Amino acid sequence: MKDLLKLKSSLAEEIENILNAQVKIEAHSSALYLAMSAWCDDQGLDNSSKFFAKQSDEEREHMLKLFNYINDRGGRAISPEITNIPVDFESFRGVFEQTLEQEMFVTEQFNNMADKCMKAKDYVTFNFLQWFLAEQVEEEYVARRILELFDVIGEEGTGRWEIDKHLVKVAYDGE
Repeated sequence: MKDLLKLKSSLAEEIENILNAQVKIEAHSSALYLAMSAWCDDQGLDNSSKFFAKQSDEEREHMLKLFNYINDRGGRAISPEITNIPVDFESFRGVFEQTLEQEMFVTEQFNNMADKCMKAKDYVTFNFLQWFLAEQVEEEYVARRILELFDVIGEEGTGRWEIDKHLVKVAYDGE
């Protein structure tokens, strides 16, 4: 029994490290989306500002879910330092293009983590990651559909405000 108490963590060091790396990625996404929210607010795009504020909150929740999981498994979660968050963006469309790129990057990271968990035979963590992988389907879908609004409506004239008005209707129903 005493030998079991000496075990620090049921997480392999490699798995703990990649989970902590993802904590930082989620924190970065949260900060990036908050910056996008502020930029949209400055541009008078109220719905987009609210959309990105909500996205920022969701990314922080994802970060905390990972953070708590590491601690719950006996690992040591690391509070990340976040730097290099832009405060200005090239264009309204560019903000959503960057969003899709970020979400695709995050999906790739979760896929890589799932692969490493399978190779390490850490099926508990592999199972834990399934929620995040399913979540990424929604994140990418919504970003793609909002970008389609730019193609359909266009940004000329009142187009920006029409896109801002319609993006709140974009949702993923999972079917």
